[in-house]
Amino acid sequence: MATVELTQENFEQTVNDSAMVIVDFWAPWCGPCRGFAPIYEQAAEAHPDIVFAKVNTDQQQELAGAFGIRSIPTLMVFREKVILFQQAGALPATALEQVIAQAKALDMTKVHAEVASQAK
Repeated sequence: MATVELTQENFEQTVNDSAMVIVDFWAPWCGPCRGFAPIYEQAAEAHPDIVFAKVNTDQQQELAGAFGIRSIPTLMVFREKVILFQQAGALPATALEQVIAQAKALDMTKVHAEVASQAK
């Protein structure tokens, strides 16, 4: 599955309507972003059950600001509308696969209960 371009208009709906979304915050001028792009595309092909999305921080400054993106690339993993992972810097393919495997393996019932307890 190809990556999805996220904007202010479709971000919330994409995260809300998808079981798992991995978002790459990037910019066209960013060398590490360009280096990470093929790794990200490869992972997207290997995991058709996950939505792989990209946010161009130059075009979507408000969206990047809303998530406090200070350096790029920054990777975020959402599952059932919860941010499970956020890290700046390009990941090697093996590390990206580990993040995906760990996110898939989480017991989301426990995660939601933990989020609810923190919200009190």
